[in-house]
Amino acid sequence: MKIIVIGATGTIGQAVVNELSARHDVIRAGYNNGDIQVDITCLDSIKAMYEKVKNIDAIVMTTGKTVFKPLLDFEQTDYRVGLDNKLLGQISVVQIGLKYLNDQGSFTLTSGILNRDPIRTGVSAAMVNGAIDGFVTASALEMPRGLRINAVSPTVIAEAMAAYGEYFRGYQPVPAAAAALAYSKSVEGLQTGQVYRVGYV
Repeated sequence: MKIIVIGATGTIGQAVVNELSARHDVIRAGYNNGDIQVDITCLDSIKAMYEKVKNIDAIVMTTGKTVFKPLLDFEQTDYRVGLDNKLLGQISVVQIGLKYLNDQGSFTLTSGILNRDPIRTGVSAAMVNGAIDGFVTASALEMPRGLRINAVSPTVIAEAMAAYGEYFRGYQPVPAAAAALAYSKSVEGLQTGQVYRVGYV
């Protein structure tokens, strides 16, 4: 298969590339780095990516920004970061990609644990993750041409604990390589409309 991994230079993205590249043609996409560049907040940039890479079988997204700060300090512009980037950015990649992916292709989005097990300063991430999960389960009902869509919802990644550990006391982190297996299941399996929880139930 020909697979584009958006966010390929991040911690999870690198693990997904390592997992899938042994069996597939993987194109690494990033905002500044990778084989191709794409800005998921810009519709023209997304369209340009699809026009440049032909015969795509799968899109994997391991990207998306949200703001972490105390609830009392949040302003509307802080919420817009997560809404415009992680939520609408991933949705736009799907919406535009419906015209480009090969028949029987798949989309894999990334949400996260925080809408089910929230942390201090994580209100925006929780809101966005919940919306992503809802979009995936509902849009699976209307996917054309045998296309599939799933999300991976990981707990905190072990390699990120040095930076985020103080916010995730008591959580059991998982290695990025373990999270990458869920992306493999989404891309290489047959299921659709699923949210694969990694490291929690």
